[in-house]
Amino acid sequence: MPEASHEVERLMAAGEALADEGRHDEALATFGDAWQALPEPKDDQEWAVNVLAAIADCAFFLGRWDDCGDAIQHAFRCGADVSNPFLRLRLRQSHYELGNLRESANWLVPVYLMEGRKPFEREDPKYLESFRSQLKPAPGDWPEGW
Repeated sequence: MPEASHEVERLMAAGEALADEGRHDEALATFGDAWQALPEPKDDQEWAVNVLAAIADCAFFLGRWDDCGDAIQHAFRCGADVSNPFLRLRLRQSHYELGNLRESANWLVPVYLMEGRKPFEREDPKYLESFRSQLKPAPGDWPEGW
């Protein structure tokens, strides 16, 4: 079992290096190999959520919205915290790109209300504005950073 963990760790590092270089197709394949390297039952393994999050992120950058959402939903079934801002952001963005605007807002409004703009700083502003424009600011306008 420890050798499987080392192999998954090695594949994850290789996939992250590829993703950092913008080579998302290759990174996605490498993360897929990491998933395959997990022993059964895969969903119960310590690395499962991290591997699925990496798969979702690559799928997002490749415009594979359904695959991104599926990987995130799978990560939630593997024990990922449903309040995880990164996973909620990617799931919300995937819903947005698929035209599911109401579902998109349902996933991200709580993150926005708890954390403000921070999770959105490196994202296309269209995602924030798509639901922020539907919210009413508190009296006196939005607090700093919102």
